[in-house]
Amino acid sequence: MSSLVEQLAGVVQNTRRLLDLCESLRAENDLLKLEVQSLKVAVDTGTDKNKQLEEKVKALAVARSLDDVEVDQAGINEKILDTKQKINDFVREIDKCIELLR
Repeated sequence: MSSLVEQLAGVVQNTRRLLDLCESLRAENDLLKLEVQSLKVAVDTGTDKNKQLEEKVKALAVARSLDDVEVDQAGINEKILDTKQKINDFVREIDKCIELLR
């Protein structure tokens, strides 16, 4: 009978240890989930910043193309058409972004 009581006590002790371990693992899992969420926010912020910088680069390219306009009328017309095309591309991208936001 004593052996059965000892075995039962061992089972209870092991169960408590497992429950404690389970609780600590849940707490660690919650912390890891929070870390993952914060890293996702950081990645999204970096992606947005990257897109903004790409838009600035495009705007600078348009500005430089306007600065490089030569006095030659044919060159001016070509640069104007190129600039109009770039503006149209920007408008299309803005429209796509607006659609994605809806």
